[in-house]
Amino acid sequence: MQTRGWFYAVLALTGGFIGGAIATEFMSGVATAAKQPRRVEAEQFVMVDTNGTQRAALQVTADGVAALAMYDGQGHSRAELRVAKDGRASVGLFDQNGLRRVVMAEDTSRAGFAISAPNGTQLASLSAAANNESSLTLYDPDTGRARAGLGLTTGGAPALVMFDENGRDRAELHVRKSGNPGLALADESGRTIAGMPEREPATSASPAAQP
Repeated sequence: MQTRGWFYAVLALTGGFIGGAIATEFMSGVATAAKQPRRVEAEQFVMVDTNGTQRAALQVTADGVAALAMYDGQGHSRAELRVAKDGRASVGLFDQNGLRRVVMAEDTSRAGFAISAPNGTQLASLSAAANNESSLTLYDPDTGRARAGLGLTTGGAPALVMFDENGRDRAELHVRKSGNPGLALADESGRTIAGMPEREPATSASPAAQP
């Protein structure tokens, strides 16, 4: 089952990428601003409203991350834009409790976004790699484990995979680029117990193989 191995790899990359995304770069306005004859330099800029409540902050952290954070009227962080030294970029949206609900991220190998539940558990992610592999994964709202995934290989072969509550691959449906389909069902140990494998075109036996 080559599809199973490929899809597990895609899910692993997606989870690690989206879950750990903290840095971003989506605009090049800094280069334009640097050409102006006058400028103000500082490690941090803070904006407040008429009541003195902090509503936005722009700073460069000790580890070199350029970050723009925006707050609601109660001082809760609700949106962040970050750019790391190595160019990794992300945008995060948060709820009133400070929990991350939506993340968009990009680096040299992958780009995507993830949506989380109010309790912080990831619910869905969409990701595309630099080699054009892409995947959509849905997660259990209680455990955070992957339950269903739809992916497309670099070669254009789609695959649909469903997992049990423990995250084990239990059912797969795929169609190769050639058009040959395959279906497999697995037990909890990962052993295939039923399926309808694709059929390769029949070839006639060579004269040497004839009785």
